[in-house]
Amino acid sequence: MATPIVRRSTNQSSRSQEPRTTKALPLVTRRLAAWVTEITLVAASGLIPFSVGVYVNTKSDLDRVPLNPVLIVTERMVGRPLALPVNYSTRNVAWPTNFLWTVAILAPLTLSCWQLYLLAKIGSTIPKRWFSVRVVNSQGQAPGLGAILLREGIGRWTIPVSVAYFLWRYSLGFPYLSVFTGLVAVTLLADGIAFPCRQGRRAFHDWLAGTYTIDAMKPFTPSLFQKNKQSQSQWTEGDEEAAIASIVMTPEEPSQALHIWQKVRQNPNLTLLVVALSSMAAVLATLVGTQIYIQTQQNQRAIEQRNSQEFIALVRRLSPNSGATNEERQSAILALGTLKDSQSIQFLVDLLTKETNPILLGTIEQALVSVGPKAIPDLKQMNQFLAHDLESANKNKFQQPQELRQRQLSLNQQAINKILTVYSGQTNGIDLSRAQLGSSGSQKSSFNLTLDKLDLWGIKFKSANLNQASFKGSHFRGAGEDGRWDTSDDLISDFSQAQMKQANFTDASLSRVLMNNADLSRATLKNANLSNAYLMGANLSSAQLTGANLKGAILENASLTGADLGQANLNEAELFAAHLGRVVAIGTQLSFANLARTDWQGADLSGSDLNHANLSDANLSATRLAGTILRSANLKNVNLRNADLSLADLRGAHLAGADFQGAILSPIKQDQTDQFVQKPNTGKQSAVVQGVDFSQVKNLDPKQLAYICTQGGIHPNCP
Repeated sequence: MATPIVRRSTNQSSRSQEPRTTKALPLVTRRLAAWVTEITLVAASGLIPFSVGVYVNTKSDLDRVPLNPVLIVTERMVGRPLALPVNYSTRNVAWPTNFLWTVAILAPLTLSCWQLYLLAKIGSTIPKRWFSVRVVNSQGQAPGLGAILLREGIGRWTIPVSVAYFLWRYSLGFPYLSVFTGLVAVTLLADGIAFPCRQGRRAFHDWLAGTYTIDAMKPFTPSLFQKNKQSQSQWTEGDEEAAIASIVMTPEEPSQALHIWQKVRQNPNLTLLVVALSSMAAVLATLVGTQIYIQTQQNQRAIEQRNSQEFIALVRRLSPNSGATNEERQSAILALGTLKDSQSIQFLVDLLTKETNPILLGTIEQALVSVGPKAIPDLKQMNQFLAHDLESANKNKFQQPQELRQRQLSLNQQAINKILTVYSGQTNGIDLSRAQLGSSGSQKSSFNLTLDKLDLWGIKFKSANLNQASFKGSHFRGAGEDGRWDTSDDLISDFSQAQMKQANFTDASLSRVLMNNADLSRATLKNANLSNAYLMGANLSSAQLTGANLKGAILENASLTGADLGQANLNEAELFAAHLGRVVAIGTQLSFANLARTDWQGADLSGSDLNHANLSDANLSATRLAGTILRSANLKNVNLRNADLSLADLRGAHLAGADFQGAILSPIKQDQTDQFVQKPNTGKQSAVVQGVDFSQVKNLDPKQLAYICTQGGIHPNCP
């Protein structure tokens, strides 16, 4: 009896050292608190550098570099399963942002691995130590790496999150992330709630890994979990003796694998029967699968042989020496179109460039249209060959080959145009990269690509020539298989680096479409939907963008010199270092847009809304800003030399380092014929600069300073 007494005193001593706050809390509460703390630490290790990176990215004085490829891949891997809009193009960010966002990925992974290591080796993470919680195996020891990976990787996260994802993905809550987050919380809570079983009350992940979550200040014995009702009452000396005896004398329970092996040895006949049936089923499945594969291959070869024989017979009928009439030749051409195999398609494409009979040319085009999008690859290959040949003829000034190739190229282009028109809405995956579908240089073509009011989503027009093409009212983005917008499977066309001079996109839907480095000079995009479109480095010089929706569009380093942006919506757009000289932007919406380092020299921004816009280091010299709303705008180090700021609303604007040399601040008499300049509804005119801090503004002349002081502005020289 002496040993239990000594043991009790030791236990009481250890309990007296437990923090009072931790001792007062139930084990379940402490487990939850430790887990929440672990998740908070991991989340904070990623969110903090990510947030700092976002902030640094707004600084205009930092060099911009392409986004790290690792970040792009990670973004896509996360975006696809969560049905997030995926950024398919490379973006430029401030150089420290690349580093900080990479840290935002690596830090949570590193911290998570460290916590798993501690849990495997000593049974407690740092937060679990704080709350006196420990994870042990059935012998009361640290679980080991294998058990922890099973406990945390499979039981704690994979199974609950997979269940939540399955319910979310195939429910009405898809693609709303708030619904998925709620389902994840419910499944994690359900996993964490202890449930009664043969070995006591344990959470599912503990049961799966064979571990126990215990109070670190109390001794652990498996008998306590097997008799959980007795463990809920206060211990007596007899209970302690029984517990000690169970540790010393109770043999270790056999593992689950050993238990299964014993059952197999006890029932050898049943085991043999199961093995035999499984083997027979596997052999039967293999035989059936092999037979199906052989039969499929035989059928395929038979079809190919029949098509080949029919192809040879039809080609003979089309030979010049066959003596066939035009009607017979037309029938043979249409029959070739029904074969839809590679050799017949290639033959029709070649025949289109060789035939001179107008009647047969129309029939060939009809046959290619019946083939459908499968004919596009061969037509594209021939298109590029003819374009290259035509370019060579132009350089060498060969008149006859030039005219011939131009006629053949026009026929090829017409066939492509017809297929895209007929198969509207079935264009996803069509690749017309580097195709010649528009005029170029001195070439005079009778063909103009016309694809108005069609569904052309998913087509790749990368580096294609689409000059003077017409896409009025067409759609270049589809909802994808799930039928929902803004998800990872959206069908989006790609116009990157395409030539689209004088193209017409009036009323076209180009949301999220890729148009990086595309040439849209003098193009018409009136009332087009370009929200969240990618136009980084694009040339939009002299383009017509009146009424266009460019909300959230990425126009970094784009050129819009001389473009008409009247009444366009560029709220939240990214225009870092864009060229906007001589732009007409009357009444344009630019709230919260990033306009850092932009060049607006000589532009007209009358009546535009630049509320909370970032114009730091921008060049607004000689611009017209009459009636412009610049409330809370960032105008640090902006060049406003000779700018017309009459009636502009500067309240709340940040003007440190701004250059006001020659800027017009005092109101001037408004021209009655100038209908687009309207006086803002700001009460009295003095409210335009009232409360605005001009103390760090550069090059203020006495007249400007007098106006600022009399109208309520702030400056050290004001009386």
